[in-house]
Amino acid sequence: MKVGCIGLGDIAQKAYLPVLGMQPGIELHLQTRTPATLHRVADSLRLPPQQRHVGLDALLDQNLDAAFVHAPTVAHPEIVARLLEAGVPTYVDKPLAYELADSERLVLLAEERDVSLAVGFNRRYAPGYAQCVDHPRELILMQKNRIGLPEEPRTMILDDFIHVVDTLRFLVPGPVDDVTVRGRLEEGLLHHVVLQLAGEGFTALGVMNRLSGSAEEILEVSGQDTKRQVLNLAEIIDHKGQPTVRRRGDWVPVPRQRGIEQAVLAFLDAVRAGKVLSARDALATHELCERVVAAVQERPVAL
Repeated sequence: MKVGCIGLGDIAQKAYLPVLGMQPGIELHLQTRTPATLHRVADSLRLPPQQRHVGLDALLDQNLDAAFVHAPTVAHPEIVARLLEAGVPTYVDKPLAYELADSERLVLLAEERDVSLAVGFNRRYAPGYAQCVDHPRELILMQKNRIGLPEEPRTMILDDFIHVVDTLRFLVPGPVDDVTVRGRLEEGLLHHVVLQLAGEGFTALGVMNRLSGSAEEILEVSGQDTKRQVLNLAEIIDHKGQPTVRRRGDWVPVPRQRGIEQAVLAFLDAVRAGKVLSARDALATHELCERVVAAVQERPVAL
């Protein structure tokens, strides 16, 4: 199985390549426009010269069975379109694109070509979060905070807050009939944003504060007089009378703790089985992010 990895930045090196490099039956091909990075990473994986590529054309000449895209977001529309047009099942880091029109175009192209397109929302596979699906969820609260990092709204929301948006969509127990957004925008930079989703019998709140004083991620789901907290994707605390704490095992690798390993394997299993994966649900997350961008910028949006 020939698998391409496009873009060799921190996320690819720390999270995805350790998983892909350990899978049996995979011939891994790397591509980046920076030769020094290409050879340094390929050397660490002991890949031969024929599995190293500076250009996308050379990579596509390998007749890939699947590809993982970890290039900068601005490059996603062009790269993903090239892969889909070549019939290559594609997994791409979130977001698909900064602009909703580009994301819609890529999803439509995948459907027209009948090719798998998957977006890397790894938190859906993270054990602590996946286990929350079986917990009462009358109230959902997710915080993902940073230190000293106010940012331009579209970049912040599509590159980072999108994880909060997608996790809330994943966990809400029913249809959403009310969406509320509040944020603080100062001198063109977004300091914090709050998203509320509500439906019959539930409320979900997503919060991101870029001037929080601490880098942290906290998920709480509660209902029926019970609560489950997940702290930084690593520690689970169940509250039912007395709190019970479960911490990740000392030998659990970070990609598995964060759901990346499971997301990669699910994608590869689908490719092997000939199952075409749809990105329609991922597109719904991008549509909701567009509403958040419009709201914090106080402009109307038509979806």
